[in-house]
Amino acid sequence: MRPTLTHIALHVADLDACIAFYERFCGMAVIHQRAGKGSRIVWMSEPGKEHSFILVMMPGGVDRNLPATDYSHFGFAVDSRVAVDAIAAEAARWGCLIWPPRDEPYPVGYYCGLRDPNGNYVEFSYGQPLGPGAEQMPIP
Repeated sequence: MRPTLTHIALHVADLDACIAFYERFCGMAVIHQRAGKGSRIVWMSEPGKEHSFILVMMPGGVDRNLPATDYSHFGFAVDSRVAVDAIAAEAARWGCLIWPPRDEPYPVGYYCGLRDPNGNYVEFSYGQPLGPGAEQMPIP
C-alpha cells in the first residue's frame, strides 16, 4: 500500500485571520468546523479538492517569525504570470508580500511569496511542472 498525502494540520495564533487569508488569496473555503479539545478546528480546501487535500487549522500556535531568506512555504499554482502579478499587488496593499514576483529557470518558474497571519510563507507560481498545464511539462 502506498500512502497518500491528504492534509496538513497547523496550530495558528489567530484562526479567523488565517481563515480570511486563505479565502482571499488562495481561493480556499471552510468545508468543516467543529469544537475540539477546548478549541475550534477548521478544515479548508480548494473547491473540488475536498476529498483529496485539506488544510486543518486550530488555535494555539505562535507566530513563526521566519526570516525573508527562509524558503519554507506552501505552494499554489496559478494559470498565468498575470495572476502572479495580481496576487502580489493585492498582497502589497495588505502588507503581506515578502517575495515580489521573480522569474527563475525551469522548473521554478515565475512566482511571488506572501506571509500568512501566522508567519507561514505561501508561494504563488506559474510555469512549474505542477498545477495548471503541468501535464504537458516534463519534471526534470
